Amino acid sequence: MASFNPVKIFSGSQSTYLAEKIAHYYGKDLGGYTCRRFSDGEMSPSFEESVRGCDVFLIQSTPPPGDNLMELLLMVDAARRASAHYVTVVIPYFGYARQDRKDRPRVAIAAKLMANMLAASGADRLMTIDLHAGQIQGFFDFPVDHLEGTSVFVPYIKSLNLDNLVIASPDVGGANRARTFAKHFNADIVLCDKHRKRANEIASMQVIGDVEGANVVLVDDLIDTGGTMAKAAQIILEKGAQSVRAVCTHPVMSGKAHENIAGSVLDELVVADTLPLRQPNSKIKVLSVAELFAKAIGRIRDHESISSLFIRY
Repeated sequence: MASFNPVKIFSGSQSTYLAEKIAHYYGKDLGGYTCRRFSDGEMSPSFEESVRGCDVFLIQSTPPPGDNLMELLLMVDAARRASAHYVTVVIPYFGYARQDRKDRPRVAIAAKLMANMLAASGADRLMTIDLHAGQIQGFFDFPVDHLEGTSVFVPYIKSLNLDNLVIASPDVGGANRARTFAKHFNADIVLCDKHRKRANEIASMQVIGDVEGANVVLVDDLIDTGGTMAKAAQIILEKGAQSVRAVCTHPVMSGKAHENIAGSVLDELVVADTLPLRQPNSKIKVLSVAELFAKAIGRIRDHESISSLFIRY
């Protein structure tokens, strides 16, 4: 049976640009919300309308992760204390997901801490897209709706009608992601094996697989500084590829990322609008996931499966 609880959608300060589009596709206006700040930066969020008995959806990506995560936690707490019936946090880009395990001694597992904090704040459900590692869903003790960027990227790549298509991963850790993407095209995959000296700094890289004469599409969940993607594209082209383009869901684009992409051999970089671009870039094409999130919100409201939103191969 469908829920009769009113649905209200709110946006945190960082994600209004995307939340407005999600609300539009859903058929509602964004709810009234303000976030006041004390002179020292402390946040005081408040809803400007009643949420009593409502199914509330709070939209907020996390970067920069400190303030935006804290604002989201306070929004959940405010909704709970205002007697919301059900609170779903919609985090298009889930920050700290790269720290999902102990890969060396004496480090934090930040993704698990994020899950704990969201649960402690009173959230009932999480909706996100293309987590850095799918197993992060298991860190949560409440339902997680993990949407797939392939829903918007696969139709676009198919529209290019590329012959001899090969899907590539810029690192070995993304092999499963590349393989899943390749199944939609019945294409082969290649891997770029990279060695890092430290975070965001590559020491060496080599290509595993044949790209001679191929149109290569590099696939990743996010692009940060763009160094890995630019280097992978360069090496693939040197190995004889006909063209190289990249698909990344989350355009973090920190540091000199825009310069790295603009100066790279990539034909184009295709991203989603989970994060806003800080500046225009002629090589970057943005595809919106707003309609996908709006449809998922509707299915959650009506207690329906969201699996119909995924593209099956």
